[in-house]
Amino acid sequence: MERELFPEEEIIEGCKKGKRHYQELLYRRFAPVMYGVCLSYAKDREQAMDILHDAFLKIFRNIDTYKKQGSFEGWIRRIVTNTAIDHTRKNSKTFQFITNDIPDTEDTDEEKPDIGLNELLEQVARLPEGARMIFNLYTLEGMSHYEIAEKLNISVGTSKSQFSRAKSMLRTWVRELIKKKDGLS
Repeated sequence: MERELFPEEEIIEGCKKGKRHYQELLYRRFAPVMYGVCLSYAKDREQAMDILHDAFLKIFRNIDTYKKQGSFEGWIRRIVTNTAIDHTRKNSKTFQFITNDIPDTEDTDEEKPDIGLNELLEQVARLPEGARMIFNLYTLEGMSHYEIAEKLNISVGTSKSQFSRAKSMLRTWVRELIKKKDGLS
């Protein structure tokens, strides 16, 4: 109903003028989706909420910089993603990466994961923060390993190896989760 009553353009203009009512509308419209983005980068729900709130503060402060090029939701998502990266950097001296070699296992056609999104996010949250960040930037944001390397100030090889190791770990954890759900372990 809010979407019909208040078009996106009107909400943006109201936010540019600093009107709290429009800021609340913007938050209500985009916070649920962006919270999901935050969860994919955070280690827990509390950290995800911190990232979400910090991101919306940046959105409100910088809404004048939105140039109406591309989708507004994409602009917001970029701020949320960058806030998640900044939050991780600020709270960690160095990114934690996967240090041991994980044997790469191949997917087979007969294995179709039967888990929900929340369960999958819980497994992603188990990854060391650096590997989780790379995994999310590659899979969710569609960034190349070169772009990730530049953004995180790491080598392209580190990005590629961490992504590969993260995939292998997730594959193993999802299989274990499915076995538990099926009562096989």
